[in-house]
Amino acid sequence: MATYRGAAFVEEQVSSILAELGPDDELVIVDDASPDETADVIAAIEDPRVRLVRATANRGYVRTFEEAVRLSRGDYIFLSDQDDVWIPGRVELMLGALAGSRVVASNFDMLGGGPRPWIRPLRSSDSRRHLANLAATLVGVRAYYGCAMAFRRDAAALFTPIPSYVRESHDLWLAICGNMAGSITHLDESTIHRRLHEENQTPAGWRSLRRIIAARIMLLRLMVEARRRTRNPA
Repeated sequence: MATYRGAAFVEEQVSSILAELGPDDELVIVDDASPDETADVIAAIEDPRVRLVRATANRGYVRTFEEAVRLSRGDYIFLSDQDDVWIPGRVELMLGALAGSRVVASNFDMLGGGPRPWIRPLRSSDSRRHLANLAATLVGVRAYYGCAMAFRRDAAALFTPIPSYVRESHDLWLAICGNMAGSITHLDESTIHRRLHEENQTPAGWRSLRRIIAARIMLLRLMVEARRRTRNPA
């Protein structure tokens, strides 16, 4: 988990995660130099499975997630936002998918109900349509959200290091890695309740044409990089 200015919601999210973990699991949280009491709220949670790392300088959520992945020690890595709530059964469901794929991506419901973003949910029937998934990612119509994704330890070498030019969309980078490696599973089920509020780091609303074009160029670069990594594993 990467945290920043999350004091209002992080305790509820951590509680929902810990309820899903076993005694030998860990929750790695890297706080991105929050100016509020986010890190203090986490530090007050008395559970030995929580590993809190306080960054000394703000680096943005992509580098913070990358650091959390680097520090993790488990065979399976689940990405988590600071302000959502895990749905009971999430871990078991996603571990089942990871038995046969290096990456898994699930759907989500909105916390408290309400409409989802306009992009249609993932479908399990698209799991092996890797070229179509890559094309849909490039166009911007594939619903890959990091908070609803997980991957096996053997996919970490593809995911990290995250290319230096990536300032957002680490989740799309993970999805590109999984599809380029031919090893990703889509789940029809939702595994989190997602909370939308004014402090979300995920961009909301329509972007300018310039930013849309820049994002598409970045995704093309990431596809080339993922192809190189899958062909030449470290």
